[in-house]
Amino acid sequence: MKIDFASSAQSTLGVEWELALVDSGTGELVPVADRVLAAVGRAHPELQADEEHPHIKQELLLNTVELVTGVCQSVAEAKADLSRNLKTLREATDPMGVELLSSGSHPFSQTSRQAVTDKERYAKLIDRTQWWGSQMVIYGVHVHVGLDSVDKAMPVLDGLVNYIPHFQALSASSPFWNGEDTGYASQRALMFQQLPTAGLPFQFSSWSQYEAYVQDMLTTGVIDLINEIRWDIRPVPGLGTIEMRVCDGLSTLEEVGAIAALTQCLVDDFSRTLDDGGSIPTMPPWHVQENKWRAARYGLDAIVILDAAGNERLVTEDTLELLNKLEPVARRLHCTDELADVEKIIRRGAGYQRQRAVAKAHDGDLHAVVDDLIQRMRTGPAES
Repeated sequence: MKIDFASSAQSTLGVEWELALVDSGTGELVPVADRVLAAVGRAHPELQADEEHPHIKQELLLNTVELVTGVCQSVAEAKADLSRNLKTLREATDPMGVELLSSGSHPFSQTSRQAVTDKERYAKLIDRTQWWGSQMVIYGVHVHVGLDSVDKAMPVLDGLVNYIPHFQALSASSPFWNGEDTGYASQRALMFQQLPTAGLPFQFSSWSQYEAYVQDMLTTGVIDLINEIRWDIRPVPGLGTIEMRVCDGLSTLEEVGAIAALTQCLVDDFSRTLDDGGSIPTMPPWHVQENKWRAARYGLDAIVILDAAGNERLVTEDTLELLNKLEPVARRLHCTDELADVEKIIRRGAGYQRQRAVAKAHDGDLHAVVDDLIQRMRTGPAES
């Protein structure tokens, strides 16, 4: 089959930020997305009846809403878009006694008690995936970057795959699950890949091979629509983008901007390499798989495999070197400050480290962890 790749300006940007809705008193997840979105709609009379706000969206679970930017030229523009729509969302949630947080998982709310949004596609997903589908009480950040040629889609995907552990470690924020410490930095990473077509992407040498794969998935009934391919990194033909979906939920706008900048700079750097006739190195899939597990387990302490030869390095050391390499790219894309914020994540600690530190300081009380996540979303990161 032929899959058209939409026209898109190189390195334009879009960000999706999944947010959990929690009770301001108990800290528990609350299934009120329908009420929240209805309140948002009433505040915007320009929307038609039953029309969803273009930048505040419904998700699988009724305890979740998603902020979605428009097409942005810079990370600063994307952050401003998210900030503006976060304010709009709070105008609906604050009067309801509902707070917002973003983390790869909720520390203690029970996954089995979460209500699913009443839509046919969600009901079909749960019916097919059963217990695993019902466990998807997870939150992430997705970053789209525009590509100016379909021929770049598969090579750029290959390039980003090499950095899955870096993104996973920086964003890891789901150490707790159903009130227990899992021992992992990112429980979300391993949970999400249990869904059909989720997890690490297959890697193809050409767009035509990807088209053949999609045709096989449709023919055999694995998917009904192309967006049901839920890889950690995937092309989005309808938008003309490559989408980075690795990251756990990030608790502050600054962290979202940092991850967006790192994604945009890498994609732009890969694009220029291809424009200059270069190629992008790949690693064997068994190295890629191991890297994802190491980052999910150990976070910023992970020793990652760097290349097909099996050379290894601490992920933070490799990330710092990568940031130096990407500085000229960041200047060109006007995201120097946001790229520098990646180093702040390393210095302060990732989300999983902060959550464990808060829990330890409060004798294991995970309600304190939720309170900290709520406060971080309201006020931003605390300097340390």
